Amino acid sequence: MPTRREFVGLSALGVPLLCGQSLPASPRVSRELFLASPAKGTAVMAASWYTAKSGGEMLSVETRYSRSDTVDAAFYRRSTDHGRTWGPPEERKSSEKRPGGMLRRHPRTGVVEPATGKFIEFLVQGVLPTDDPLEGMRRWNIFYRVDGVERQAIQSGPGFDAAHPFPGVFDGRSMVMLGDVASVPLVLPDGWILVPAVTTPLDKDGKPYNPTGGYTYTDAVVLHARWRNGGLEWKASEPVQGDPARSTRGMDEPTLARLPDGRLMMVMRGSNDKNPALPARKWVSWSSDGGMRWSKPVTWTYRGGEPFFSPSACSQLVSHSSGRLFWIGHISATNARGNRPRYPVYLGEVDRTDGGLIRESLVQIDDRMADEDEILMLYGLNAHEDRRDGRIALHVSRLFAFPEAWRGDALVYRISV
Repeated sequence: MPTRREFVGLSALGVPLLCGQSLPASPRVSRELFLASPAKGTAVMAASWYTAKSGGEMLSVETRYSRSDTVDAAFYRRSTDHGRTWGPPEERKSSEKRPGGMLRRHPRTGVVEPATGKFIEFLVQGVLPTDDPLEGMRRWNIFYRVDGVERQAIQSGPGFDAAHPFPGVFDGRSMVMLGDVASVPLVLPDGWILVPAVTTPLDKDGKPYNPTGGYTYTDAVVLHARWRNGGLEWKASEPVQGDPARSTRGMDEPTLARLPDGRLMMVMRGSNDKNPALPARKWVSWSSDGGMRWSKPVTWTYRGGEPFFSPSACSQLVSHSSGRLFWIGHISATNARGNRPRYPVYLGEVDRTDGGLIRESLVQIDDRMADEDEILMLYGLNAHEDRRDGRIALHVSRLFAFPEAWRGDALVYRISV
């Protein structure tokens, strides 16, 4: 079994090296350690966002894991120099014993509200009766924090409250959540903040709909928020529903972008976990009305229509100040099975006319090395444009989820575009 590798020095390019590993495949990509795992049995993931309209002020969130879908601890750090250096960590409570079970709180993402310039942080939380992560599929709700005040995201209008925050969401029966740190909000020119999320659909008997018997089954949804009366006013789009005959876990972990013609595109995670004969794909849906109604999802392809294989994993669309649009995610040489393999990771440019991925633009960010265990996951993708030099800064964890003990450091990659 491979042992945990340590950073042992710098390459000729000044990039930290892992013992026994080569550099990323492209000279356009540099890699450095962001946060090391504190101990055996703990994997570290990280994400960061700008917290003001301009300048270099940033927030980073470190989360620690010893099992799937559970944040054991969360630490916040701040930077004033575009993430080159970070202040001391501040621990935020991520769990709390409650009479009804264990309260779990998962930090997710953040965005600067355009009208006020306030930074809004989003998180997912719920009380799990037996602390089983799958109970979250009936319990998760979205919360947001502004100026230290935390509120639940609840649709405006009669009939909606903490127990029924959005259409089709009822605490104890279904949920709404941000799937991962790649689910970064999109701010439209008119000021609306679009938050890509997922919900648990319900069947005709009011129970979670899971026609394939997969680990989970979800619909994608876009939550619309705008600043009013000192808080956010909310409304939900129509759900984007997958075909269980083509994706056995529905539509999951959406990411959003706006094209020059005003159309919105949503790229989503699918899965062939319960039917590995299906091709493993990413999916795309379109909206022409600001994100309230969406087209039926279809296979997302390279420009020109050629499909590609991609495992069941999050991805992120990243709009650049140059006007270009990029996608970061996993592409497999052969058909993936369910979540695996979660390597290699690529960055590619998106055609801003037809929304296809430009194959010849692909840059490999990282991959499994020949002497590494196949259990490796390049996990927790979270990216932003560095305002100082225009490169894409990408957080990825090299995570090994061994049954006896998780391990993995958080790295940051910087990609010249």
